[in-house]
Amino acid sequence: MLNGAGLDKALKMSLPRRSRIRSSVGPVRSSLGYKKAEDEMSRATSVGDQLEAPARTIYLNQPHLNKFRDNQISTAKYSVLTFLPRFLYEQIRRAANAFFLFIALLQQIPDVSPTGRYTTLVPLIIILTIAGIKEIVEDFKRHKADNAVNKKKTIVLRNGMWHTIMWKENSTKAPLKRSNVEKVTNVQILVLFGILLVMALVSSAGALYWNRSHGEKNWYIKKMDTTSDNFGYNLLTFIILYNNLIPISLLVTLEVVKYTQALFINWDTDMYYIGNDTPAMARTSNLNEELGQVKYLFSDKTGTLTCNIMNFKKCSIAGVTYGHFPELAREPSSDDFCRMPPPCSDSCDFDDPRLLKNIEDRHPTAPCIQEFLTLLAVCHTVVPEKDGDNIIYQASSPDEAALVKGAKKLGFVFTARTPFSVIIEAMGQEQTFGILNVLEFSSDRKRMSVIVRTPSGRLRLYCKGADNVIFERLSKDSKYMEETLCHLEYFATEGLRTLCVAYADLSENEYEEWLKVYQEASTILKDRAQRLEECYEIIEKNLLLLGATAIEDRLQAGVPETIATLLKAEIKIWVLTGDKQETAINIGYSCRLVSQNMALILLKEDSLDATRAAITQHCTDLGNLLGKENDVALIIDGHTLKYALSFEVRRSFLDLALSCKAVICCRVSPLQKSEIVDVVKKRVKAITLAIGDGANDVGMIQTAHVGVGISGNEGMQATNNSDYAIAQFSYLEKLLLVHGAWSYNRVTKCILYCFYKNVVLYIIELWFAFVNGFSGQILFERWCIGLYNVIFTALPPFTLGIFERSCTQESMLRFPQLYKITQNGEGFNTKVFWGHCINALVHSLILFWFPMKALEHDTVLTSGHATDYLFVGNIVYTYVVVTVCLKAGLETTAWTKFSHLAVWGSMLTWLVFFGIYSTIWPTIPIAPDMRGQATMVLSSAHFWLGLFLVPTACLIEDVAWRAAKHTCKKTLLEEVQELETKSRVLGKAVLRDSNGKRLNERDRLIKRLGRKTPPTLFRGSSLQQGVPHGYAFSQEEHGAVSQEEVIRAYDTTKKKSRKK
Repeated sequence: MLNGAGLDKALKMSLPRRSRIRSSVGPVRSSLGYKKAEDEMSRATSVGDQLEAPARTIYLNQPHLNKFRDNQISTAKYSVLTFLPRFLYEQIRRAANAFFLFIALLQQIPDVSPTGRYTTLVPLIIILTIAGIKEIVEDFKRHKADNAVNKKKTIVLRNGMWHTIMWKENSTKAPLKRSNVEKVTNVQILVLFGILLVMALVSSAGALYWNRSHGEKNWYIKKMDTTSDNFGYNLLTFIILYNNLIPISLLVTLEVVKYTQALFINWDTDMYYIGNDTPAMARTSNLNEELGQVKYLFSDKTGTLTCNIMNFKKCSIAGVTYGHFPELAREPSSDDFCRMPPPCSDSCDFDDPRLLKNIEDRHPTAPCIQEFLTLLAVCHTVVPEKDGDNIIYQASSPDEAALVKGAKKLGFVFTARTPFSVIIEAMGQEQTFGILNVLEFSSDRKRMSVIVRTPSGRLRLYCKGADNVIFERLSKDSKYMEETLCHLEYFATEGLRTLCVAYADLSENEYEEWLKVYQEASTILKDRAQRLEECYEIIEKNLLLLGATAIEDRLQAGVPETIATLLKAEIKIWVLTGDKQETAINIGYSCRLVSQNMALILLKEDSLDATRAAITQHCTDLGNLLGKENDVALIIDGHTLKYALSFEVRRSFLDLALSCKAVICCRVSPLQKSEIVDVVKKRVKAITLAIGDGANDVGMIQTAHVGVGISGNEGMQATNNSDYAIAQFSYLEKLLLVHGAWSYNRVTKCILYCFYKNVVLYIIELWFAFVNGFSGQILFERWCIGLYNVIFTALPPFTLGIFERSCTQESMLRFPQLYKITQNGEGFNTKVFWGHCINALVHSLILFWFPMKALEHDTVLTSGHATDYLFVGNIVYTYVVVTVCLKAGLETTAWTKFSHLAVWGSMLTWLVFFGIYSTIWPTIPIAPDMRGQATMVLSSAHFWLGLFLVPTACLIEDVAWRAAKHTCKKTLLEEVQELETKSRVLGKAVLRDSNGKRLNERDRLIKRLGRKTPPTLFRGSSLQQGVPHGYAFSQEEHGAVSQEEVIRAYDTTKKKSRKK
């Protein structure tokens, strides 16, 4: 456990140097500010200048008496007090809601509204109520997740005893995000509102002209008042009359549609992870369609692409490789990942009996094997904790823990640590190694060493590090160099994280002389770190190579296949990680983000000028290829990124980065992750998605258009701050390519159809104005207008938004290129939107003028009644309902029982309602004008003839246009749909996976999908070709407390007590 003296020393080292600690129990006062951590630290949170902070008192070994800000986590959007104002602000930001609020207020002016005072206000209140209920349900889930975190407990050390207390983490408020489709819709609504104003102005001018030119002539028209000559009064009347051009039902329809789509995500068993009983979860439903438009994906590495569990896989000792099985050397498939057992507790998958057998048989390499395993058990900064008979290793580097556990499995067990020694059991024999010095790891050194006194009393230096730095320091007498290099290359091609290990025997005189230099360097005040590294160089030489280790940070199941699929969908993937460059590059290779023949651009500079020069040079090398995708990977570290994101270099850096197929940012802080996402989001104007599993990923998750959290080993912060939560990175494939693409298609079809059907009906009021002298008279009965969206055409938008799909999910996954259709917004843009509106305009012309001309001469029915405007209106209304329902059928690709119910049921509902509504007066005192209308209409031969001809005349244009497009140029989507049709008709699998036999249709399809990448020409020292050897070392460096001071503060041979 951590002894008292060690605790005080560690605490002193963790505070600023000028701080004074008067007592280990009493208060500590600090008058200094704090300096934000530099980018060299993987755990840094920001880069900035030193800030001044007021003095504060720190209490050690007792609860804090100072009042600090509450650390309670809150990722919810609303509280009881903020719900109403924040919800109303969110809703009024939507142009449609603001417009209908304006119309509802206008209708309260007496005698202005031709449709009544409450026909807009009541539906608007209902819509806001439904939206509010949906927001409350979703936010309740966020509050529930927050409470689960806030009520977690942790163990702390107080007064030498372990206590269990509540632990709370910091968090930020969830931002209010809006989808791109919603923003485009808002713009179109504003434009449509402008058109509505023009229509109202034209109608008001027409009313003024007609009244002045026909007022005296048409004496039989009795004016009830003089308001019809008031231009402003008429303008308000026509604004209210035409307001339904903008569909009020669209809002509530989309709320229900998106909520249902979110349920589909939650219910998807393919995205349920049985390992920790975690289903996918849509924490918001407002961004479903954004999932179908992602162009840039920003991913964390550890815990997101990998399992965050290091496994000791292979090694090379004395020129012999262990852990290699030729019969298993093949490309891993997703099935292999699925069959893999859970990682074992000792983080060691190493299984090669030859190694131990060589020791037992006293093979010529046995001494090297024993020394190799001894080094792994001794040369580290791991602290062991005993839990009964088990030993738990606490390590600042997961790689170190994996190596220690690997040595343990092979019989060399690290059992205890004291401030000045390490105790191991080597093949059952306890040995104590005195720890004289720890030569710490740094990114520049790429190695660490310990100087020990062996049980036999000899002085020995153990060293492990990157292959290039170890080989530079090998003695001329060192063996196995060629063999080890070959093994390192083999390990690197498998994406394994490698280290070389070596040792050197020291003489007493040599060590004493070096110790004097070391003591002088360790006490110097200026440039201490540099002087220490120079001191280390003196002793780390003439090493004898023992071999190399290979560690796997196991990828999550299916990650390489998922990344390959997403790249085919033309989603650009950036990996943002706090790990070191070599580690990140190795993962890039193993997850297939970086290919073996891909050129690498390495940016690792130490100044603004050097960064600017390097970026400019690479941009020049690209030449005309700048701005186009090239088969190149860009790797940049956090220190260089600080300069690359500065104002004067940012544009050039983005030009270079956006020209690369893959980008890996190493050693980046959480703030830099967020900043990268932000600058790319603003530069490319494309949809971005960020995915991560830890608290350090929250910033980028909230900054991106869509944030996805992975339920991993680093808590629930990322999940609680995300828009969507999944358990495995591979689930992202279905989330985007299936749910995202489907949601986009469904939402956009729903929006376009809602506008189409409203324009078709309500623009007819404009055509009727030319007939009625712009009097503001409505053609249709008042409540028939109100129920048009609520009942008679309500179901088709729901079926399009919930059940419609262009292809099956199997096709969406097999042909990821289909994702480009939604990604590029081909289904919803300004051109498509106004194309649907113009089509609706043409349909409204046909639907009004054909019946109008057919019935323009008065007809006396057999009952003796004469036809009137309402007779024509009911006929036109029936034709409209039939036409828009059939139009929904034309827009439907995947017919279901709900589709049939929506199309045919809606038409039947209107006819039944029409028959009943025409007979209820005077039993129910409403709609006296409608009495007998159903009998009159349904007994008219003109009606039945027109019921066939008018909808046919409208829709034949749509059918002809589609047939012409399909004949002249068949799209990728249409080809896939034909394959699906053939598969169903022939009753056999026409579609095959990528490894199966392809039919002719698929051959042609794949050939069309091929895309040539232009060759890349580069020069410069920072470009690399091929796979680097890399090394595994994620240890913290340059900390306030050095690793040597940490391990010397522990004595694990003493027992510790716990108190709950």
